[in-house]
Amino acid sequence: MAPLGLGSENGTGGLKESRQDALQLTVDYVKQETLVPLKGIGRFLLWGVAGSLVIACGVLLLLLGVLRVLQDETGTALSGTWSWVPYLVVSVLGLGVIGVAVWRITAGPGERKLDQLEAARAAQKAQKEEG
Repeated sequence: MAPLGLGSENGTGGLKESRQDALQLTVDYVKQETLVPLKGIGRFLLWGVAGSLVIACGVLLLLLGVLRVLQDETGTALSGTWSWVPYLVVSVLGLGVIGVAVWRITAGPGERKLDQLEAARAAQKAQKEEG
């Protein structure tokens, strides 16, 4: 950035150039600190949503397969008045999958780090008591 009044031969362009430089620096900074991270987040979300959809389809097909196995391979044991049992079993399995997913989502990496921190503190406390 040029000192004031020294940007051109006649001494009047320095302030204008300084403003343009400051504006360009600000625009570049905003792009660097906002647009680039947003592109990264967008890519992360795109792959996350795509992966979630693929996993959801796979789990749905597995549950449907379990239902068909229970209906076909049990013979007459689950037919007639007991025909609702395969649907109940698959529903309970589906709720179990949802429960595990919610548990893992809420546990997150922060909880694991807290557990590790508490274990390290307990180990330090045990060492102090021994020594």
